[in-house]
Amino acid sequence: MFASATENFVKNVDSDGNLIPVSSLNNCGKLNPLSLVLKQSLFFRKTKYTPTKFTLDDVLTKNPPLNPAVKECDFVGYGGTFGDSQDASVDVETKLAAYAVDLNFNMGAKHASTLKSSLGKLKKEEVDVKWLQNISKDKLLDMSLSLIQDARKNSSVFGVVMERIVTSEPCSIREKKHQAGNVGAGGNVTGVPVSVKGKVEVHGVKDVFLEIPKNTVIAYSIEEIKVKLDGHFEVCSSGKGGFEPAWFRSTNKSLVVSLQEESILHQELEKLSGHFQVLSSLPTAKRSSLLQLLKTTMEDREAVSVLENVLDQMLVGETPDMDDLMEETEKQIVQAILELLHKSDESNEGQTDDESPSLLCSTNLIEGQTDDESPSLLCSINLIVSAMNEMTDEGLSVLGSCCSPPVLQALQILVHHVAAWSGETLSLRDAGLAVLTEEEVFGRTESLFGHSEVTLKREEDTLRTEMKDQPGYLPLVMSITVKGLASLV
Repeated sequence: MFASATENFVKNVDSDGNLIPVSSLNNCGKLNPLSLVLKQSLFFRKTKYTPTKFTLDDVLTKNPPLNPAVKECDFVGYGGTFGDSQDASVDVETKLAAYAVDLNFNMGAKHASTLKSSLGKLKKEEVDVKWLQNISKDKLLDMSLSLIQDARKNSSVFGVVMERIVTSEPCSIREKKHQAGNVGAGGNVTGVPVSVKGKVEVHGVKDVFLEIPKNTVIAYSIEEIKVKLDGHFEVCSSGKGGFEPAWFRSTNKSLVVSLQEESILHQELEKLSGHFQVLSSLPTAKRSSLLQLLKTTMEDREAVSVLENVLDQMLVGETPDMDDLMEETEKQIVQAILELLHKSDESNEGQTDDESPSLLCSTNLIEGQTDDESPSLLCSINLIVSAMNEMTDEGLSVLGSCCSPPVLQALQILVHHVAAWSGETLSLRDAGLAVLTEEEVFGRTESLFGHSEVTLKREEDTLRTEMKDQPGYLPLVMSITVKGLASLV
């Protein structure tokens, strides 16, 4: 809810794209002037910014502490109301003439939400860029620090908080959600009417009020740091920061994936195969529990974002503050997943190599493994959750209803077929795809792939996949999510 409010704020007041919305209240205390932020440009998602608990002072070699010149001024008064509504329905009719069977099934859902932000008068605090550029000429970074070494290995870029937008008075955010749904069925068998008409209806209302204290950071901007081999650094504009090439193996694929050639999708999935192996090597009971928890998470887009934020913090050595999770259900799901991950880590002690992988067997991020390293369980789960969070709302919602083992295994076969792009047809008579002969299952599958820019073309008992023009990264994030969930079956 807080993240949605800050994103709306940035969209409305910053057309240049310099401001970064604060995604979590827990991050506000880490966003002081000259605080360090890690910027990651992973190949399948938008640029991510992870605040750290360190300031520029903390990573310098012994020098007099910095005393930044910070200018404060009034910014804007801000308030807004944002609404969203969705209406979806499914109507399936089945006729089997040989058995005189005529059945139909229908399901509908309505969703409406309103987010009201009353942030009041805001102020801007800004560090003098020229002052930092001048003073940095005589400063050195301590290259022995683990924070710097890990950032170098992971191809991350350091940013320094130079500007922040803060509240000048107590304010509030309020969100209201209304949900309604119904299910009904009817028909006749051998001329005898069969009905389950008294429709099952489900209604839900959520009304959450969040009070924001004075001096809460809601947005900020950074200047990137270019780090030289000897520890010298310079402040530079966005896109030009990072470490000199001699210090790291370049794995940063900050590319806009067009996936015009099938080899790109196939190659990227192959590079991530170690993550899927980590998940599939978990004990059966833990795989099943993780799959169910992730399925529950997919029911709420906000819960997916919260989980990704928590995992991101853990990957950079932060201890997430669970009190920051406003929704009790979100907190319970995240805690259950973390508890399961830690149990997997503990159970690894004394086991052989082919048993449960370690939660923290590698400190590297998704793109940071070398060829002889295995990704950590934490890293692999973070990969799947990050991909989930990059899917469209509609695609994620449909995928949440496709999490039974037979359906996930069928989806994985289709994903492999899309990646291969061989042009060959698949037979629905094959055991792995038989579940797609059920009209309801095929309808959901067709919707999932459609929202991921892939078309399914069915002719009798054969099936063919076709990628749409300019699909972007959606086929990749859907494929990563499907393969990750299927690895837990």
